[in-house]
Amino acid sequence: MTPPGIANRDSIVRDCAIALIVAMIQVAGGRAANVGQTGVRSLDVLGCVLLLAGPIALVFRQVEPLPVLVLALAACGIYLALDYGYGPVFLAPAVAFLTAAVSGSRWWTYPFVPASFVIFVWPVPALLGRGPGVAVVCAAAGWLVVLVAAAEAVRVRRAMARLREERFDAARRAEAAQRERFACEERLTAARELHDVLAHSLSLINVQSSVALELFERKPMQARSALAAIKKASKDSLDEVHALLPTIRRGPFAGPLADDKTADPDRPRRPGKRGGVSGRLGLPVDRTRHDREPRRDPRRTPAEPAPGPRAPEPGLADLDALVQRARATGLTVQIKVVGDPVELPEAIDTAAAGIVQESLTNVIRHAVGATATVTVRYTAESVDITVDNGRPAGPQTRSPGAGNGIIGMRERAHALGGALTAGPRPSGGYRVAARLPVRVAPTPPTAAGNGGGAPDPSGADRPVERVASSPEPEAPGGNGHPLETDNSPLPAEARAPES
Repeated sequence: MTPPGIANRDSIVRDCAIALIVAMIQVAGGRAANVGQTGVRSLDVLGCVLLLAGPIALVFRQVEPLPVLVLALAACGIYLALDYGYGPVFLAPAVAFLTAAVSGSRWWTYPFVPASFVIFVWPVPALLGRGPGVAVVCAAAGWLVVLVAAAEAVRVRRAMARLREERFDAARRAEAAQRERFACEERLTAARELHDVLAHSLSLINVQSSVALELFERKPMQARSALAAIKKASKDSLDEVHALLPTIRRGPFAGPLADDKTADPDRPRRPGKRGGVSGRLGLPVDRTRHDREPRRDPRRTPAEPAPGPRAPEPGLADLDALVQRARATGLTVQIKVVGDPVELPEAIDTAAAGIVQESLTNVIRHAVGATATVTVRYTAESVDITVDNGRPAGPQTRSPGAGNGIIGMRERAHALGGALTAGPRPSGGYRVAARLPVRVAPTPPTAAGNGGGAPDPSGADRPVERVASSPEPEAPGGNGHPLETDNSPLPAEARAPES
């Protein structure tokens, strides 16, 4: 954009150049007209002054277009009234008229056209006995029509240019607002991930530290294993926090957007690095998944630097690893896969794994000694995830907090066009059931109730085609290795021991 001072200086120089050219044409044309016409007054100093008055006034045509038009017409009228010869004397009024019609009010400008024709061309000059010939009258009328049409064309063109500029500015503002909305959504997603990571790691540290304190004197080797698990959990959580904090801190003036994993939810997720369940799901094992380059954000310009790499989020291909971590706490977990596995969009794959992880964490925390069954059922339209646990063998435990885990799972499911229910089973225990579409159909996240929309995860209507289970290792002291956690206790009915 040209600075205002430079633009004003260029405008003044342009107006002065136009005024100089008009003055030269009017003076030279006036001398030629007075020489070629008979019975007219010879061009003298007064005539030259009148011929120069209009062009000089054109220097100020952008500032005061209407007064400049009046002054140019007055100089032209006096020049003709003094019986000087006709020539290009109307050039300065024509330029002033164009400027006034385009820059000023055309409804004040257009009445000067017929008034000037009547006074300067016909019929007033004819009544005074000094009227021009018919050819001059017709030529003047034609030039006036062309002048008005040219003024309208320029005015419409400028109006369209202003409209295009306004639309461009509006589109640019809308794009900036959309980028800011994307950034806010990304920060919200990162905050949720950070909550999950910290809740999981702190729960692990809490349980394993209790194990270490309990077994420190009697079983030092098991206490050592618990302390090693605490060290690993704290290191992993710190690494994840360091990876997520730049995204949360990143605002509209803090740099480019980070790699948004939810911006393209329909992109199929590549299978995980780990084997186990990947083979049972019928998916190939990709050994380069954890080392691949981060996907480029289409909203980032080429000049913007790419964000730092982030650890890949777990999906159903990592189900074996998620369950194995739960088994390490002493929880008995069985995996059931029903139907033909399909590749899921990344957002759905990550949400499904998060629901399994959160549900197993709640079992570990609130249903000590219970067994859990994870069922993944594939259909043509959806993937159904069910996590069931029986009655706890020991007393139920409660944790302080507002209980954001189930709320977060339900929000994730509804945001992807699915549904989730969570509640006690009539026979005892607790059930979390979710149905996610195989294609993303975003809907506004709402805090849905426990009824409707979720699948009946009992699986009574279909046989289990694949059952994957293995003996669970004995955890030190029988305490848990919790995954991501819900901060509130589950309903008491779900955790009540069998009578």
